[in-house]
Amino acid sequence: MTNIILASASPARLQLLRSAGLRPEVIVSGVDESAITRPTPRELTLALATAKAGAVAQRVRAGLVIGCDSLLEMASVPRLAGLGLGKPASAAAAAALWRDLAGQTGVLLTGHCVIDAGSGASVSDVAATQVRFGNPSASEIAAYVATGEPLQVAGAFTLDGRGGWFVDEIRGDHGNVLGLSLPLLRRLFARLGVSVTDLWSAS
Repeated sequence: MTNIILASASPARLQLLRSAGLRPEVIVSGVDESAITRPTPRELTLALATAKAGAVAQRVRAGLVIGCDSLLEMASVPRLAGLGLGKPASAAAAAALWRDLAGQTGVLLTGHCVIDAGSGASVSDVAATQVRFGNPSASEIAAYVATGEPLQVAGAFTLDGRGGWFVDEIRGDHGNVLGLSLPLLRRLFARLGVSVTDLWSAS
């Protein structure tokens, strides 16, 4: 049997894997994300995912360790261009971000890293999905921020919660916006010589 280990506390990522036939063990990495910097959002998601998977792989003897990290890139908003938007630091920051997101299109980036803890082999890549936001009113933004949900997710929104009301269109992998791309993960497993269908019977 091949153990699957998710180096993330994200309930959405865990549910995606479970719904896809896997039964991963969850070991939170404990990585200090603020200590890791890179010049672009894409590079940063990859570095964070790699750091998370690596931290957990060092603590287990065997298994496939999955590390992920998501950021929202908003090139269409001048003041946000070039930034990787993670979880807002406060309710005020979340409300301000949503005023910028309204009516705009961004790209949700998720870095993925898989490490074979037994051999040390590592593979990684980034999935990108285009997101077009709706135009919530000021009162809707205030009500949404008051739920606390935007403070818990990258880019201050999620599809599998109240934020889904304010997303008009997704172009690309829906799962990636929830935090994990199953198609990309399948390709990463294959690069390690592992067929995802074999993991179904091992879950």
